[in-house]
This record gives sequence, structure tokens and C-alpha cells, in this order.
Amino acid sequence: MVRRALPASRGARSLLTFAALAASITFIATLTAFAHDIKDEEKIMSDHPYAGMWVTDDNHVRHELLPNGRYVEARGTRERAYEGQYWVKGDHIDYKDDTGFTADGDFRDGVLYHGGMVFRRR
Repeated sequence: MVRRALPASRGARSLLTFAALAASITFIATLTAFAHDIKDEEKIMSDHPYAGMWVTDDNHVRHELLPNGRYVEARGTRERAYEGQYWVKGDHIDYKDDTGFTADGDFRDGVLYHGGMVFRRR
């Protein structure tokens, strides 16, 4: 004996349609809130006093802290040796490069101390 699936009732279809609509609205609201947070973060970093170029005294290592929360690190003649994201909380900076490597540093008296190096504002 072969059994066939019965077609969904009108009530079940309405319930499934409502659930799909609710899930879609939740997803869109989440994306909108996330995009809003990113825009707030970009504004904060663009106004942040630490955004800009930081260099070691010998000019060998250079960190450009971009206003969008990204950084570019140059080493010697390699202008884009490393790139990634950074976050500043107070006088502390956290870095995460695009390969997943993380590091941090601290700003004290107009100087950035990071990875055993000393950076000054250029």
C-alpha cells in the first residue's frame, strides 16, 4: 500500500508563511543594527585622536591607523607588510591582522608602545 502525503491545510500554510515572514523581519533587523554599530564605530575612530601615522624612531616600522578602524603596517620597503583591524579603548589598542594574528599596545604620554617597539606620531 502506497501512502501519499496529504496537502497542508490552509491553517498550516498560513502558520508557515507567518513564521517565514517573522524570521525574515528578525534577520533584517539584526543586519540593520549591526550596520548601525559599524557606522558608529567608524565615526568614533575617525574622530579619535590616535588615528593617523605612528612610526619607530628609525622609521623602519610604520603603523597607519585609518579612520575606519583598519590599519596598515609597513616594514622597511614593504609598504603593506600587514593589514587588519584595530580597536582603541581608552589608551589601549588591540590589533587583529587579516591572517588572524592578534597583538596589543598602549598609548602613554603621546607615545605608542607595541610589541617591544616605541612609536611616535608623525
